[in-house]
Amino acid sequence: MFDSTRIVLSAGKGQIGSWLRRPNHLTRTVDPRQRMRGFSVVELLTTVIILLVVSAMAVFQMQPMWQQIQANAGLDQVKSTLRQARELAISDRRTIVVQFLTAATGTSCPPDGGILICIALTQMIVVPGTPPAPPTQTLATTPLLVFPIENKVQLISFAGEPDTPDGFIGASPGAPNGLYSGSNASAPTTGMAFQSDGTFTDGNGNPINVSIFLGEAGIPSSARAVTILGNTGRVFAYHGTGRAWFR
Repeated sequence: MFDSTRIVLSAGKGQIGSWLRRPNHLTRTVDPRQRMRGFSVVELLTTVIILLVVSAMAVFQMQPMWQQIQANAGLDQVKSTLRQARELAISDRRTIVVQFLTAATGTSCPPDGGILICIALTQMIVVPGTPPAPPTQTLATTPLLVFPIENKVQLISFAGEPDTPDGFIGASPGAPNGLYSGSNASAPTTGMAFQSDGTFTDGNGNPINVSIFLGEAGIPSSARAVTILGNTGRVFAYHGTGRAWFR
């Protein structure tokens, strides 16, 4: 006998199976806000604090290196300026006067950007004399160059610091004096200058050996030095630790 109910159920089972096999059917709907959940405020604050602590430690560790970089930059500025002055004196056949100026507001050496000293290069001008008087030299009113020494580097020596390997002073410099003419803790009263033959002399034309001590106040490891050999005008540079010198 024909059973119509069994056929209907069989067909129904096939449709139900096909319907159940459809994707995403009877799956739980997820709230998009739960699927895109981020970090909490506590987690973000903890991360920021860790980053700040690590950054502070890195800055503290790099501070001595930065001080050395500043001292080296100041040394290079002094050395290159003095060598430029010597070359200029030889090439122009002129006397080039060297002066170390203390930074001051309203002067050619303003105290901007941690500048404490400047090097001024000024030429001597020949003034014809009335015959039979010979010509004379006078200092120009305007410097050729005023070069600031940056990064708070200044003329300074430190307690316990030895004389440079050139031995121009003959003893340890007396802190905090940073400029020596021979063994004298100052520049000659007559001035200092590179002559047209390259020599470095006082204002009377006598060769002088000069020691220039540099550094940052309170940091002996920033000690640097430049020396000038009077008879040749040669400029030498030294790095220091506050207790010893090396090239």
